[in-house]
Amino acid sequence: MRSISRRALLGGGALGAAAAMVPGCAAERPEPVATAPPDPETVLIRQLIEDKERTIARYAAATSSRLVPFRERHEAHLAELRRRLPAGPAPVAPAPSAPVTPAPSSTAAPEPKVSLRSLRDLEKKAAALRARQLADASPALAQLIASIGACEAAHAAALARLL
Repeated sequence: MRSISRRALLGGGALGAAAAMVPGCAAERPEPVATAPPDPETVLIRQLIEDKERTIARYAAATSSRLVPFRERHEAHLAELRRRLPAGPAPVAPAPSAPVTPAPSSTAAPEPKVSLRSLRDLEKKAAALRARQLADASPALAQLIASIGACEAAHAAALARLL
């Protein structure tokens, strides 16, 4: 019988212990968490909310008091959309590491002035978009989107008369 040297025995023991640890380490690794894709209706509602927020900001930048009722109707739409947004954690946007402030520049274009024509065009585009969004919505949400689109189309017509 062949004798095993002390070095071979210790080396083999170390390899055996390392081999025994590898499966143990792999078992301790957390399983990847499968996240469910976002609900398409929730995504649609979030898009509608963002669009309404931009529209309200445009109306708020306008100087004419005649446009206040238009803005108020958009604010009512926004409130109803927010009410229909399912409760839960909002998507987290990565926070910038440092505040981003634009550097003053003589080449920067000034903010375009909000005109009745630009608001009319905004309303026309929004109304056309609503018709395409109906396909991805439940009947209840589709009814709200159709109502919002009809209001936006009426805004476009009213703004055209004000021009």
